[in-house]
Amino acid sequence: MDKNKLLLAALAAAGENATFTPVQVQKLFFLIDREASHLVGGPHFNFVAYDYGPFDRAVYDGLEELGQCELARVENTGRYRVYALSQRGFQEGAKVLSGLPVSARTYISNVSTWVRKLSFEQLVASIYNRYPDMKANSVFRG
Repeated sequence: MDKNKLLLAALAAAGENATFTPVQVQKLFFLIDREASHLVGGPHFNFVAYDYGPFDRAVYDGLEELGQCELARVENTGRYRVYALSQRGFQEGAKVLSGLPVSARTYISNVSTWVRKLSFEQLVASIYNRYPDMKANSVFRG
């Protein structure tokens, strides 16, 4: 699976009209790469320890590219960007997701829901708890 299909599938797993903050998309794809890369032909990213844990600029670049193809929406709220799939992007992502093995679909759906239900602080702290190596360059003190 290529990176763009993974981006579509993982965002689609959260349901139509789901939105993601920057920290949520970074942690979503970090977890997929770390925990389920063997299920999706990965890893697809090169995460490094950064200000708020694992970060790879390629996640944002991929979402911007999907936006240019009208498969995703990247909206600037003034404080940070919000990422979502367009209707067409959701349909394509759902198709990709449905073609994955059940174990991959289940994991991606569960982690997609999980990253969206936690607060910023809870999400970052949870990642640091499980992956202490990703705390190395942290500015987060929560």
